[in-house]
Amino acid sequence: MSENKQQWGSRLGVILAVAGSAVGLGNFLRFPGQAAANGGGAFMIPYFTALLLLGIPLGWAEWAMGRYGGRKGFHSAPAILGVMGKGKIARYLGVLGVLIPLGVYFYYVLIESWCLGYALKYLTGGIGIADGQPISDQIASSSAHFATYTGSKGDGSVFDLSGGLMSTLLVAFVLTVIANVWLLFRGLSGGIETFCKWAMPAMAVFALIVLVRVLTLPADATNPDQNVVNGLAYMWNPQWDKLGDPGAWMAAAGQIFFSLSVGFGVIINYASYMRKKDDVVLSGLTASATNEYFEVAMGGLITLTAAFVFLGLSLTTLPGGTFGLGFQTLPVVFAHMPLGNAIGAIWFFMLFLAAITSSLSMLQPTLAFIEEATGMKRRAAVALVVGISLIGNAYVMWFSKDLTVLGTIDDWVGTFFIVVLALVQCIVFGWVFGIDRGIEEAHHGAQMRIPKVFQFIIKYVSPAFLLWMLFNFVRDVLPKWIENLGANPTARNAVFFILLVILFLVVMTAIGEKRWRAQGRDVDGQLPAQD
Repeated sequence: MSENKQQWGSRLGVILAVAGSAVGLGNFLRFPGQAAANGGGAFMIPYFTALLLLGIPLGWAEWAMGRYGGRKGFHSAPAILGVMGKGKIARYLGVLGVLIPLGVYFYYVLIESWCLGYALKYLTGGIGIADGQPISDQIASSSAHFATYTGSKGDGSVFDLSGGLMSTLLVAFVLTVIANVWLLFRGLSGGIETFCKWAMPAMAVFALIVLVRVLTLPADATNPDQNVVNGLAYMWNPQWDKLGDPGAWMAAAGQIFFSLSVGFGVIINYASYMRKKDDVVLSGLTASATNEYFEVAMGGLITLTAAFVFLGLSLTTLPGGTFGLGFQTLPVVFAHMPLGNAIGAIWFFMLFLAAITSSLSMLQPTLAFIEEATGMKRRAAVALVVGISLIGNAYVMWFSKDLTVLGTIDDWVGTFFIVVLALVQCIVFGWVFGIDRGIEEAHHGAQMRIPKVFQFIIKYVSPAFLLWMLFNFVRDVLPKWIENLGANPTARNAVFFILLVILFLVVMTAIGEKRWRAQGRDVDGQLPAQD
């Protein structure tokens, strides 16, 4: 059994922790941009379809698998999938359940530190955008600040301390890492759960403050059409022709995965610390509903609405995609807004809280894996995980030009492998372990039962949906990625770096498998789980 016994302090704690892992930058930045680019209100049809056919059912499967694996004494995706998948194939595919949160952490914590850095800048006077400048000049100033601050102008430039600006980012990064490591070291109940219990309500309060300010913005007298009502319409009015675009459906499914942390290896780890009679059905649904509130009700109303009121349709031509909206467009909005510096500080600190509740969940699965694969004590395991993560952080930070390494890791680890892992979990739960047995496991201690239609969805519809996504990826996306790797050595080296991490995790899995067998543990799911 695990030498490092961990357990949640309360049911509310695990719900808030899982919701915290889901609520992040994707809710406030990624979702509004995806919706606006893929049909506005029409995007919500594929979005909620993906929620019902992928997000909620696969979330339930992960909650049930995690709790079952925990009763076997395992807490990592490789071990749990090996038990439920009855052998080596599922166990080694389960390595993706450690790779994904760890790989995403390599760059996510940097974006998290950007949020903290921007919040600190707004507390001390803003980022230097003059209110009287033309909007085009303000956009240029904001974009230049972002490029300098993040080091996207050149490799290694983020470590140039001569200008003072870089030191601000490094200070924010160091503070962010310290916060993550300290909370991780304190454990599930004393660290992650305690932090999420106050961070999640604080995020809701901050989001409401910004939302109220946005919804009460006056129209520009010189551009009366740029008002809150038209800003909401820009986000929500449907463009029905987008429903015929497979890309919109792919984007919706990807957003659900990214937003709910389904296919990340996080839920399966968190749920492994629950007791047999802890309700995973209602808990899973509550965590999903909490995430949807922050994403649709908050992210969908704040970001684009505010940008439209001040920038109008010109915001559709701004550079930078998701990051452009959050770190380049909104600073221009805050420069025009009364009390803009105060709102900017609240906004970016809220994003920091959202990001840290997510980044904590990315380190915990790796820590649990290292602990049970090697038998390390918690202090040593935390040191090893922190060392690995810092190597990844430093790699992304140094090769920062055009954010190429960040984007490459996000493409492969934070997008493609998530779909692969979700498919593996779907097959293991619905076919190898057995859908009837899986649903029975989920219903232990449940205050509500999973509707029978979801048995059919998990076994047939979800795998078909995921296979369709992979088919579209191989047909439309993979050739472009391969072409980019051939032309861009930085992106190619990033893929080699990912492969090295995978090799390390495979070796750790082999070590763990040998150790578990020597201990006489049920690594292939031959014995029933213990209460």
